[in-house]
Amino acid sequence: MISLPTSDDARKSAKTRLPALIFDFIDGAAGLEQAAQANTADMDAIKLMPRVLRDVDSIRSGTRFLGKEYSYPFGIAPMGMCNLAWPGTDLMFAGQAVKSRIPLCVSTASSTSLEEMLVATDGLAWFQLYVTGSMDLVDDMIRRAETAGYETLVLTVDVPKLGKRPRDLRNGFKTPFRMRPDQFLDFAMHPLWSLTTLLKGIPRMANYAAGPNSGGYDRTASRKGANWDYLQRLRDRWKKKLVIKGILNPDDALRIKQAGADAVYISNHGGRQLNSAPSTIQSLAAIRQAVGPEYPLIIDGGVRSGEDIVKCLAAGANFAMLGRPFLYASAANGSQGLDNFVGHLKDDISITLAQIGEIDINQVSRANLAFRT
Repeated sequence: MISLPTSDDARKSAKTRLPALIFDFIDGAAGLEQAAQANTADMDAIKLMPRVLRDVDSIRSGTRFLGKEYSYPFGIAPMGMCNLAWPGTDLMFAGQAVKSRIPLCVSTASSTSLEEMLVATDGLAWFQLYVTGSMDLVDDMIRRAETAGYETLVLTVDVPKLGKRPRDLRNGFKTPFRMRPDQFLDFAMHPLWSLTTLLKGIPRMANYAAGPNSGGYDRTASRKGANWDYLQRLRDRWKKKLVIKGILNPDDALRIKQAGADAVYISNHGGRQLNSAPSTIQSLAAIRQAVGPEYPLIIDGGVRSGEDIVKCLAAGANFAMLGRPFLYASAANGSQGLDNFVGHLKDDISITLAQIGEIDINQVSRANLAFRT
């Protein structure tokens, strides 16, 4: 049994199991990867203030967010082609959502259909939407999400064009994914991943397999349809919870709030879009000030531990999402690796709350920060 007490442990283990092509697709970022590095560095720079002599025997970690009760204030961020990390990862994530009662945000580019994922999560899934390619394709995705019964739609708006990711360019990574002859040595050196993937079937983008979407997903397709006018039309059409993802600018956040979105999702796409983008945790304070104290804010980027989740809440977010750490854990040891990592993540939250003298995660605030401005 592999023990994965930290995201770094999971990452190191994943790196040994995965072909370099796949590991770099998961681990890489835009340009010199400075935005991705800033996410973690700026998160590390935040300090929590320990408190002593408090009764912290009964820790409460549950929270209500966007009208639903969750056991923890974190979820699994939307990520495309998760089954590349290990066959069946999408459904492992869905199973983890049910076990832990946390949300799973299903990507437009998921390896498993949006309908199957909602059923597998027992209704705990959110659906993430890209406005890319034809509007008929986009409208079909929304219709399917409505028909399936999704209660939360997450519109991603920070990919006007696909970011330049040097690792993918150097490795020749392309979608749809194929095992190419020039990558044979890489796959041969990782036979367990390669043979298991061949046995289970090469992952595909399942939401593009039929109907208007049968032409497949083009990562380079025009995103010009994602504009302020479209946001208003989508708000008018989608009657349930609407979240807008990929926000770093407080003026944009305020305008999104005024357009009637139910939450803003602060994200720089894991540093995968703009090398010089600010970190998400660095952007949080100004966005919180712009939208006011009560408006729901979600954050991802550089969240690697339970302590980081508590930091996000103390700095002004209501909910945190993790991406790469879940993929690392799945790649490291499948469902057992995921269970192990998430178990440590939950323990970490409880320990952190005890250290700062809080028994209810909903009471975490800026008062728990060591240095406040």
